[in-house]
Amino acid sequence: MSGRRGELCEGVEASRLAAGMRELRGRTGLSLAALSARTPYSKSSWERYLNGKKLPPRGAVEALCRLAGEPAGRLVALWELADAAWSRRAAPSVRAAPAAPPVPSPPPVPSPPPVPSLPPVPSAPPMSSAPPVLSVPPAPSVPPVRSVRPPLSRAVAAVAAGACVGVLAVGAALAFWAGEGRVSGPAQRAVPSSSVVTGCRGRACDGKDPQSMFCAGAGLVETPVERIATRGQHLQVRYGTVCGAAWGRLRNGRVGDRIEVWVPGSAPRSVRVRDRFDAEGYLVTPMAAARGPRGIRLCLYPVGGAAKECFPG
Repeated sequence: MSGRRGELCEGVEASRLAAGMRELRGRTGLSLAALSARTPYSKSSWERYLNGKKLPPRGAVEALCRLAGEPAGRLVALWELADAAWSRRAAPSVRAAPAAPPVPSPPPVPSPPPVPSLPPVPSAPPMSSAPPVLSVPPAPSVPPVRSVRPPLSRAVAAVAAGACVGVLAVGAALAFWAGEGRVSGPAQRAVPSSSVVTGCRGRACDGKDPQSMFCAGAGLVETPVERIATRGQHLQVRYGTVCGAAWGRLRNGRVGDRIEVWVPGSAPRSVRVRDRFDAEGYLVTPMAAARGPRGIRLCLYPVGGAAKECFPG
């Protein structure tokens, strides 16, 4: 390498070379003293090589690769780039060349003699005028077509009818799927017709979700038990009149609360509040087959080991 090796080594190429050498030295597990003992270079020299303070000789790079069991191709290529960059920075600057003498301007060129003017060219005889264009009679006018529009009253009535049908359909679907609305009065006590379609009935509903089985639709549910617990939890026993099954429902619960519904002749069903999403909405237990809304019991097991609260139906 040309130049003075004792000078500080700077540049991107030298930094990459030093980083690569530090990585190899880490693989060897050797200290600076151990490197000095196994190579011809001193401990202080290795410290400057590895920290990028001085550009190492090629022999030091190859020796480190041998100690690490690494092929020397990659680091030697980095060393060549760093050496070339350092050599360009260490080369003396080139003096500016003397200015060239001014080039003499050429002598003026004499202007050519004037060209004599030519006689004028006689103009061509005038051409005859174009033949007259025959006029085309205009096409008969066509009366404008009037757009036919239905009476305003019919259009308004059609739009209003469509909107009403859409609102009724959306409302019916929401009420059927959510099943959260309560029906009071004679409509609640009315027995649905046998044509109501549900996902299960009777024993087939044991352990299933009331909403996915369409058992919690509006007009298909009775609420024989509804209580407010000591800590404000809202508890309900719900009975599906078509499905013939009961389940418990909790609102305003706390994470860790558990409710359990007991139905005579069926296994108890329970559910626990797992997170804040369960606590903020309605949480229902799986269903238990029931012959009617009476005799059903719902128990709350509060989080923290507090005493349970039960509400018989």
